[in-house]
Amino acid sequence: MTSVDLPHLSAAMKLIKMTHEIGRIVEISKTTIAVSGLEHISSLGDLVEVETDEGERRGEILQLTEHQAIILVDGGVDGLSIGDSVIHIGANTIAPDNSWVGRIIDPFGKSLNGKPVISGLQQKPLRAKSPNPTARKPWGERLETGMKVFNTMLPIVRGQRIGLFAGSGVGKTSLLAKLAQGLEADVVVIAMIGERGREVREFAENVLGPEGMKRSVIVAATSDQSAMIRRRCAWSAMCVAEYFRDQGKQVLFLADSITRFAEAHREVALATGEESSLRGFPPSTVSMITGLCERAGPGEENAGDITAVLSVLVSGSDMDEPVADILRGVLDGHIVLDRKIAERGRFPAIDLLRSVSRSLPKAASFSENELINAARKYLGAYDRSEMMIQAGLYSNGTDPILDKAIQFWAGLDEFLSQNETQDSQKSFQDLAHVMGMKFVKGR
Repeated sequence: MTSVDLPHLSAAMKLIKMTHEIGRIVEISKTTIAVSGLEHISSLGDLVEVETDEGERRGEILQLTEHQAIILVDGGVDGLSIGDSVIHIGANTIAPDNSWVGRIIDPFGKSLNGKPVISGLQQKPLRAKSPNPTARKPWGERLETGMKVFNTMLPIVRGQRIGLFAGSGVGKTSLLAKLAQGLEADVVVIAMIGERGREVREFAENVLGPEGMKRSVIVAATSDQSAMIRRRCAWSAMCVAEYFRDQGKQVLFLADSITRFAEAHREVALATGEESSLRGFPPSTVSMITGLCERAGPGEENAGDITAVLSVLVSGSDMDEPVADILRGVLDGHIVLDRKIAERGRFPAIDLLRSVSRSLPKAASFSENELINAARKYLGAYDRSEMMIQAGLYSNGTDPILDKAIQFWAGLDEFLSQNETQDSQKSFQDLAHVMGMKFVKGR
């Protein structure tokens, strides 16, 4: 049985409402219901419960007029009737708690793995404001990641926000799990948005593993759940990350994926009558994505930071599709996974030449930047001439840089897939060794 102390019990008792306002369904459309009797006591985004013969269904208020509230119902409108009761629950909030670490919860803060979880002492709004931009700290120190490529050529610093762009089946989830296990952080918060049901447990037990779960909170909404819940998953996970950040902790926030968050928002927005204009997405998609991203990053003084890795599903490596294009404009770097690299067996299948970390050059010393620039130069030279090299049309000695690129390519390609059991200084030493260069320690 879960142990509850007096402060938590008092906080829970304060949330108990002795009376509830009740409205009645007056109109049912294909996707929403219109309810009278709640319009003057409700706010946009409030939660309701619709009573049916099969039980209660949650709903969210999307629009308010002088005479009625328009509500999106979890599970659709099938089985609802004119005159059914609708109970006003209240503001759309969640109350994270320290005891959530190591647990899998749903977007409403309920347990999905075992015994119930304890709600925290303070309710937090799902769509909180981002920190004051003039009060935010600068980026922090470079973080150890457990992978040589991120320790060197694609560094991640404290408070940075990185996009992970990949198609399906290219190793995106495995890379997120590696970052969850190896990247420096006090707490890891993982938003699994619209994930396949069987993969939630598999990710926690087999991909992330017991050691990764010890410092993680997973917020999961599966693909069969309504758009309302899938969209809420990202906001709830960010609330959990902000809760730990406000305690002064360093938080790693992983979202898989922002594309499914945007698709869920599209369903909700279309239900309110908003028209699509961004290649199938409504205009409000931009503010939804940027609003979520801006909540991550460096915190204010005396608070921690939220270092974020946000994955994006791109079909056919189309980096110009709406969600990818929006994210690239607000993030501090992007990692591109390439299917061709994955097909030849190199994981993580990072296309280094299309990937960038905006923490450079400040995140590295002069010597480290020299190594990074040299590695990119040789990889770029090989990439431009790869077809000619593979066809045997290049003659050794024609281009000194390409000669070295051919000499170093196998070692650099292997380096990009290696884990690091020590620190970034050792990673740079190994990078220098691959290219036969001298490396001076220090930043």
